[in-house]
Amino acid sequence: MTVEQNEYVATLPMLLTEVEVLEVERVSPSFVRVVLGGGALAELGPDGPVYDQRIKLIFPNAAGSLPSFAGADESWWTTWIEIPEHERGSMRTYTIRDVVGEGTETRLVVDIVVHESDPADGHGDALDGAGNRWALQAAPGQRLVTLAPRKGHEFGGIEWSPGAASRLLLVGDETAVPAIRGVLRDLPADATGAAFVEIPVDADAQDFVAPAGVTVTWLPRNGGARGEELHAAVLAHLTGTVPTEAVVVSDDEIDPDLWETPVHSSSGEEVAAETAVPTGDAPYAGLYAWIAGESKVVTGLRRKLVNDLGLDRRQVAFMGYWREGVSMRS
Repeated sequence: MTVEQNEYVATLPMLLTEVEVLEVERVSPSFVRVVLGGGALAELGPDGPVYDQRIKLIFPNAAGSLPSFAGADESWWTTWIEIPEHERGSMRTYTIRDVVGEGTETRLVVDIVVHESDPADGHGDALDGAGNRWALQAAPGQRLVTLAPRKGHEFGGIEWSPGAASRLLLVGDETAVPAIRGVLRDLPADATGAAFVEIPVDADAQDFVAPAGVTVTWLPRNGGARGEELHAAVLAHLTGTVPTEAVVVSDDEIDPDLWETPVHSSSGEEVAAETAVPTGDAPYAGLYAWIAGESKVVTGLRRKLVNDLGLDRRQVAFMGYWREGVSMRS
């Protein structure tokens, strides 16, 4: 089946369609860039800036087959999830890096974090999962299924919502690189703030387009402890003082579904109708913070920022994109 012959479910309020791999590039030690095409992408949303827009990709099963969604209706999820996983393939969440082209020539660009499996490194299935395995062997001509926004329909998946903030803070690890890049690209030219990005090694740093008033700091681990330099850099930025002790988070402190934004709480906390950035003499008035990455690292930052520094939870989004040692399911 060629890209032009691709069929998709036109009755659903989102795109649920097969796409073809057109290009694959290992852009750095930890990132594989994939360019996807298909006629249905002519209807790809969102209607406006992409920011940190999340989508789903469904990878083939062990036999190399993809599920068929021909004739799917609003019950498609129930039908799909009832199929044994070894038959239905694996769904994972990614952030759009870019949307290029238009009409039937629209291309969806996705960066996938990869990790060459080493049983001795302690990462386990969290990194050696379906997306990692697929990306390491990806080649043009292969096919995936994507679940993505469709023009004219509400899809969700964008958490960037700074409201009336006058200064911005973006924080993330390698899994948040595409999202941070998208936000910086789509910010107004007069935006001010800072971005702190932790990556596995120096060579994973990328060229970001950002407003002149937003600084971008790359923090390669280069074998160091996950989150250590990231925590220190963020706290130093906010307080003007370099912390003398590392943030320690125990396993039982971690919400496995950590997703705390001004309008949503995985822990059941009270939420607001929209972002509410304090003004006047409130602690860190005017600041909006967006923080995403490994759940333990994000949990530590949440505790420091909300509990210790006094940030209002309505001015910050904390998102656990993944959990070290745990294979994410969707």
